[in-house]
Amino acid sequence: MRDYIRRRALEIGTYILDTKATVRQAAEVFSVSKSTVHKDVTERLPRVNKELARRVRKVLESNKAERHIRGGEATRRKYRRKAS
Repeated sequence: MRDYIRRRALEIGTYILDTKATVRQAAEVFSVSKSTVHKDVTERLPRVNKELARRVRKVLESNKAERHIRGGEATRRKYRRKAS
């Protein structure tokens, strides 16, 4: 694995852990695709830092469990703006 990819995987993992960011949010911050973020934290990060990868996986699982709630809130805001 190239050094810049290893560094990026560590930086993204640390960012997600510190901010509880979603894959989409991390992708925007690091200017990479959601697929790249996902691959970095699920495939590359465990090879670089297993403990960080385990902790990041917990954050991502939590985000996934809450996804339906965030989606509902976004839809509610969208329609409130249209009604105003």
